[in-house]
Amino acid sequence: MLAILWAADSSLRLHVASGECKMQRAYDHPATVRGRLPPHAPRACDGWQGHRNGANIGLSSAVKTRRHSMQIDRRAVTAGLGGLALSAVMPGMARSQQLEKPSIALAVANKAHLYYLPLTLAERRGYFKDYRLNVAIADFEGGGQSLDALLAGAADVVTGAYEHTLHMQAKGQDIRALIELGRFPGIVLAVRKDAAFNSHADLKGMKIGVTAPGSSTHFFVLYLMAKAGLGPADATFVGVGGGPAAVAAMTNGEIDAISNLDPVITRLQEDGVIRIVTDSRFPRVNYQIFGGTNPAAVLYAKQEFIAANPNTIQALVGAFYKTLKWIATATTDEIVNSVPDDYFLGDRAIYLKALRSNLLVYSKTGLITRQGMNSALNMLATFDPELKGATIDLPKTFDDRFVKRAAVLLDDPNNADLERDDRRPEIDLDTIRD
Repeated sequence: MLAILWAADSSLRLHVASGECKMQRAYDHPATVRGRLPPHAPRACDGWQGHRNGANIGLSSAVKTRRHSMQIDRRAVTAGLGGLALSAVMPGMARSQQLEKPSIALAVANKAHLYYLPLTLAERRGYFKDYRLNVAIADFEGGGQSLDALLAGAADVVTGAYEHTLHMQAKGQDIRALIELGRFPGIVLAVRKDAAFNSHADLKGMKIGVTAPGSSTHFFVLYLMAKAGLGPADATFVGVGGGPAAVAAMTNGEIDAISNLDPVITRLQEDGVIRIVTDSRFPRVNYQIFGGTNPAAVLYAKQEFIAANPNTIQALVGAFYKTLKWIATATTDEIVNSVPDDYFLGDRAIYLKALRSNLLVYSKTGLITRQGMNSALNMLATFDPELKGATIDLPKTFDDRFVKRAAVLLDDPNNADLERDDRRPEIDLDTIRD
C-alpha cells in the first residue's frame, strides 16, 4: 500500500517523477499532525518509477466533524432512517467474511472533482472503515496515470472512467468495472466567452485544455470533434489538471477551450470567463449526444486481483454502494459539509451550486446497463482506430456480482449465505434503466 500521512488541516502530496520520490505539503497549517507509517507497509515508491510526466499523489486529510442541522422535515427523517439501516449492514458481514487484503491502494485522478464525489464521501464518512478497510488514496492529474499505476502494480484498484476497461479489454488486458458511480460523464466543453463558436467544427485549430491526455475529458472532446468531421490532429490538447491550474489556464488566455468538470466549470462560469457549448451534466444532453446513459466513473480492477480477493472487493463495493444510497437521501448541505474546504476553490457557494448541477450524474443502482456499455463503446469507436474493428465481450467489462450482493446485504445485513438466497436479485442488464 502507499504510505499514509494524516494531516488535520493540510493536504500532502507525493511527487513521483524521473524515478525520484519525495514528500511535500501542498499547503501548511499549524494544526498539522503526522502519523507514523505502519511497520508492515512497503515504501510508497518501491518498485515504481514515475509515469507520464510524473504523478501527483494526494493523500487524504483527516475527517472533520460533521455539522448537524436541527431542521426536521420529511426528507431529513427519511435520510435518518436510511442512515440507521446503512449502519446496520456490517454486523452480519463482519461475522461471515475475512478480508484477504484489508489494506488497499486506490488510484484516482483529480479526486476533488465532483465526478469522484462518491469516493470522497466514502472516505470522509468512514464507510471504508465500516467495512474494515484501510484505503490509501493516490491522486493523479489524469485518468491515464491512474490506469498506469494499476498496470504497474502500484495500485490495487482504481476509481476512474469506464472507458479504460474497454481500452484494456481491446488490448487483451482483463480489467473489469465493479460498480458504476456515475451514469453520465458530467464533463463540460466550454470556449472563451468572446470566441466565435457556432458548432463543434469550430474547434479546429484551437488549443483545448483537458485534465490530461488519455483522460475521459480528452475522449469527450475527441468524440464531439469526430461527429463534426474533425480528427484528433485538428486541435492541440494541453493537460491543465482539474483544479486551480485549470482555472488559471483559461482565465489567463493560455487555452482557447476547456473540457473539464465541476467545480472548475462552475468557477469559470461564475467568473464570466467561459461560454458553455456542451454540457453532459444533465440527462437530456446525454440522450442527445450518446442516445442514453453513458457510464462514467466506476471502480475497476484486474480480474486476477478480483478472483484472489473476493471478500475485499465485496467490502469495497459495499462501501461505495452505501455511499450512493446516502447521496440519494442526503441534503446538499449535508454533502457539502462532508467534503474538505479546499475542494471549494475559494468559494463554498460556488461548490454548492456546482453540486446541484451534478446530482443527476450519480448512479442510482450501481449497475452498468447493456445500453450504457454499448454507448461507451460506440463513443470510443467513433474516433479510436483500435476500437473501431475490435471485438469486445462487453459483459466481461463489468462484474455485476458484487453490486447485486451489496443490494441484498443492505436489505438484510445478517444474510451471510447469498448463494442460496431466493431473494437474491437477478437483474437483467438488457432491460434495466438507471
